[in-house]
Amino acid sequence: MRYYPIFVDIKGRKVLVVGGGEVAERKVLTLLSCGADIYITGKKITDKLKALIDSRKISYLGSEFQEEFINGACLVVAATNDSELNRQVSNAAKARNIFVNAVDQPKDCTFIVPSIVRQGDLVIAISTSGKSPALAKRVRKDLEHIFDESYGILVELLGRVREAVLPLGLSQEENRAIFSSLVNSDILDAISTGDKQRLLSIIEETVPKAIREKLDLSELTSG
Repeated sequence: MRYYPIFVDIKGRKVLVVGGGEVAERKVLTLLSCGADIYITGKKITDKLKALIDSRKISYLGSEFQEEFINGACLVVAATNDSELNRQVSNAAKARNIFVNAVDQPKDCTFIVPSIVRQGDLVIAISTSGKSPALAKRVRKDLEHIFDESYGILVELLGRVREAVLPLGLSQEENRAIFSSLVNSDILDAISTGDKQRLLSIIEETVPKAIREKLDLSELTSG
């Protein structure tokens, strides 16, 4: 395995995107959703990127890439249609030991962006190590049929249970038993079918009363 799979917290951290076209726009929107502090440079900027610049949600550094733009960034994305410029950006980032992704140029990347399936806080990353983006896309579509929005609701519920459990100082075995009972029950089916009574019943059967009393499940069981 060439690439080490990792999820990175980039909230509030500088990310440089070189390019202003549709590909750069997609990258920027995803990075924004993760809370990154985004700087872009490019000659032609899409209307959506211009709107983000005007609203000061991202920062525009000008039309011409300069190597010093990279300084202080945690990630760099080269997303132009000029392979030589992308390579120049890549080399400048590598010289500074900053992770860089050059779109459609795997040899110029020190990280690649996987295809993802996302349901709330459940994120499944799919990669072919840059060998076949088309296959990664096919696998993503297959998984999207399996992991529907009910998984996102379940993750949110489990997160709330976890927040209530950890302060109690239970042993690892006790914690494991609670969550194992939950995830191995038919709770997912209750969520996907909208059976609120069954959902509450499962929680009552598997989660100790001291923990249930700390839970606010109104959003998850209403509607």
